[in-house]
Amino acid sequence: MAESVEDKVGKDISVDAIQSDTLDDVTVSALPKGTLDPVYAAKAHVLNNAIQEIGMGRYQWQLFCVVGFGWASDNLWPVVTSLIFTPITNEFSPSKPPLLSLSQNIGLLFGAMFWGFGCDVFGRRWAFNLTIGITAVFGLIAAGSPNFAAIGVFAALWSVGVGGNLPVDSAIFLEFLPGTHQYLLTVLSIWWAFAQLLATLIAWPLLGYRTCQEGTVCTRSANMGWRYFMIAMGGIAMLMFAIRFLCFTIFESPKYLMGRGSDTDAVRVVHEVARRNGKTSALTLADLQVFDQQGQVQTDASAALHRKLEKLNFTHVRALFASPKLAWSTSLIMLIWAFIGLGFPLYNAFLPYIQATRGAKFGDGSTYITYRDSLIIAVLGIPGAMFGGVLVETPYCGRKGALAASTALTGVFLFASTTALTSNALLGWNCAYNFMSNVMYAVLYGYTPEVFPTKDRGTGNALAATANRVFGIMAPIVAIYANLNTAAPVYVSGALFIAAGLLAVLLPFESRGKASM
Repeated sequence: MAESVEDKVGKDISVDAIQSDTLDDVTVSALPKGTLDPVYAAKAHVLNNAIQEIGMGRYQWQLFCVVGFGWASDNLWPVVTSLIFTPITNEFSPSKPPLLSLSQNIGLLFGAMFWGFGCDVFGRRWAFNLTIGITAVFGLIAAGSPNFAAIGVFAALWSVGVGGNLPVDSAIFLEFLPGTHQYLLTVLSIWWAFAQLLATLIAWPLLGYRTCQEGTVCTRSANMGWRYFMIAMGGIAMLMFAIRFLCFTIFESPKYLMGRGSDTDAVRVVHEVARRNGKTSALTLADLQVFDQQGQVQTDASAALHRKLEKLNFTHVRALFASPKLAWSTSLIMLIWAFIGLGFPLYNAFLPYIQATRGAKFGDGSTYITYRDSLIIAVLGIPGAMFGGVLVETPYCGRKGALAASTALTGVFLFASTTALTSNALLGWNCAYNFMSNVMYAVLYGYTPEVFPTKDRGTGNALAATANRVFGIMAPIVAIYANLNTAAPVYVSGALFIAAGLLAVLLPFESRGKASM
C-alpha cells in the first residue's frame, strides 16, 4: 500500500474513510458498508488485503485438500446409510426401517448445532480435527452391530461428527482464501461428488454380491457385505483424520482471532501463512490496533461483553439479524436450506429402493443393473460441481442466478422422473437430477458462508445447517407413514426444490467478485 494505515490515522482521517480507502486498494466487501461494526469491518478489510497480497499458495492448496475431506464426509455418510438400508432391513426385519434414517438425521442436527455454534466460541481448530475422527470411530464400531437398535445408535453417533463438517470447514477455508479465489469454495464440492462415486464403487462388490436376496431367510453370515462396507468407509474416514491431524497444521483464522480481540495472534498467523507460501507480508500489529486508538468501539472480548451482553444472550445469532437487510438474507438462506433439507432426503435416501423396485417392474432390477445405474448417476456429480464453479463467476449470473436456476431445475428433473416408462428413461432423468443437484449444492455451499461475517460465520452456518437437519428429520417420519409405492414423495420433493429456487431470486446480497468479511 502506498500509504500505511498509521499514516492515515496521523492525518485524523476517520475509521470509515480508512475503511473506504482500504476497500479500494484490493478488495470489495461481500456485505455492504454499514452492515457490520465499523471497527470490525475496518480490521477485516486490512486482513483481507493482507491475505490477498500473499495470494493463493501452498498453504491454501493443502487446505483445499484437507477441507475437501470434510466435504466428502458430508455426502459419503448419508450415502452409506442409504446403501446399507436394504441389507440391514433384510437382516434385522425392523417394524419401521426408516427409523435408521431418522436416527442419522437426529445426529446430523445435533452435530450441526454443537460444532457450528461452538466453533464461534471455542474456535475452529479443535472442531476441524475432531469431526472426522468421531465419524471414523463410530463408523468402524457400527460394523459389529448385533441388532437394528445398535446400528441406529451408531448411525446417530457417527452423524454427530458428520454434521459439523460443513459449518466448520467452510468457515476455515473461506477465511484463508484471497478474495480473487473465493470461487474455490464452490469448486470444493467436487469432493462431495467424488464421495458418492467412491461409495458406489466400493459398495458394488461388497453389497452387490454379499447381501441376502429379497424373500430369503437372511442370516448374518450370508449378509456380511454391509459390515465389510462399514469397515471400508470407517477406514477411509480414519485415514482422512490421520492426514488432518498428523500431516497438516491448521491455524486459527486471522479474522476469527481479530474478532476475539487477539490482534497479535491474527498478525502472527498471517505471517506464518505467508512464510509457508514463500512470501512475506507487510502487515503489522499497528495496522490493526490503530483503529482502537481512535477511541472507537473495540473488538476485544471484554469490550464485546460490555457492548452486547448484559447477562446472557445469543450474541452471534443477534449479529446475523442486526439490520433489516442482513436479517432478510439470513432468514432466506435458512428457508432455502430447510426446503432442500426435506426435499433431498425424501427422494434421495431411498433412491436405491426406488431404482430396484421400478427396475424390477421393467424386468431388469438385477444387482448389476442397480449398481451400474448408481455408478453412472454418481459420475455425473463431478462435472456438475465443476460447472457450478464456472457459473458463480459468470457475469449476469453470479451466485444468486446460479443458485436459483440450478435449484429450480433440480425440482423440474425430479418431476420429470415420474414420467419414465422404461428403466433407461428413469436413469436419464436421475442423471440430469444428480448433475443439477450437484451444481446447486456447489453454489449453495459456497454462497452461504460468504454472506456471513467471520466472527459470526460458524453461527450462521450452524443456523443454515440446523434448518436443513430439522426438516431432514421430517423425511423419514413421512416415509414411515406414507405409501412409498407411489410417486408422491417425488412430487413433494420437486415442489420444495422449485420453491427454494424462487426464494434464491429474493436474496439481497450478490457476493461474486467480492471478498468475505
